[in-house]
Amino acid sequence: MRVVIQRVSQTSVTVSGVVKSSIEKGLLVLVGIEEADTMEDIKWLSSKIIGLRIFSDKNGVMNLAVRDVSGNILIVSQFTLHASTKNGNRPSYFKAAKPDVAIPIYEAFVKQMESDLGKKIPTGAFGADMKVSLVNDGPVTIIIDTKNKE
Repeated sequence: MRVVIQRVSQTSVTVSGVVKSSIEKGLLVLVGIEEADTMEDIKWLSSKIIGLRIFSDKNGVMNLAVRDVSGNILIVSQFTLHASTKNGNRPSYFKAAKPDVAIPIYEAFVKQMESDLGKKIPTGAFGADMKVSLVNDGPVTIIIDTKNKE
């Protein structure tokens, strides 16, 4: 699994002109799934995201996690995170899992994140053409890949 995490002051996902989900202070998590992803990847990644200390404490130091600031999380599937641009200028997505594999992994990831955070997590619409709006707070953007644990 590969994720791009952005600390946001607000974010929303619109599908077909209708806002599907939105949050205020928290994290926007864009997630790409590959066929080799497992429940171990899901658990490790969820724990890592929930524990990331990227919110400022009273001294202005990034020392608090999303749970510490009563923040929210919005999760959006994004297969293009597995784009390969090695050959030519047209990206290849051969590492991205097909929907029949990706959807159950995505749903398990959302459930694990909800369990770890202790509250419902809004999402985008898997496979839909989505418009994602956000105000990146900082800016703070972090990329994590479960295959190299960084």
